[in-house]
Amino acid sequence: MNYGLGSHFLLDCYGCAKDKLKDVSFIHNLLDSFPSQISMTKVSQPNVFKYNGKNADDWGVSGVVLIAESHISIHTFPDKDHAFIDIFSTKDFDTDKARQILMEAFCATHHEEDILNNGLESAVSAPSLVGMVQDFSSAPIVYH
Repeated sequence: MNYGLGSHFLLDCYGCAKDKLKDVSFIHNLLDSFPSQISMTKVSQPNVFKYNGKNADDWGVSGVVLIAESHISIHTFPDKDHAFIDIFSTKDFDTDKARQILMEAFCATHHEEDILNNGLESAVSAPSLVGMVQDFSSAPIVYH
């Protein structure tokens, strides 16, 4: 359940097909078509490029597409068979559907995921959440 202004869905895909992880065109086409598949509104063309890290096996493809709701990014590591996907949205979306599409696209064997709520401070003004927020009023404030 989301109590803020949307979600930040982090999907780490493992055991992915190396040919897909190193293919700039594949990542571009995925970022181009994926937003509409999860009811998001693409507002830019994907920006995708191959990169080389300091270590020989830290190369891959990175890409991002801006959506009206925020952004979707993909970072791949072909020599490690990994893809890391980040969907940052100001509206709720079907994370199960997003996971299924991306796992199939990369032929991933397994994954890890996390969902973070965005804009929790804005939730304080929502009438249905006022009681819940007051329950935490004695919690210490932590600055990062």
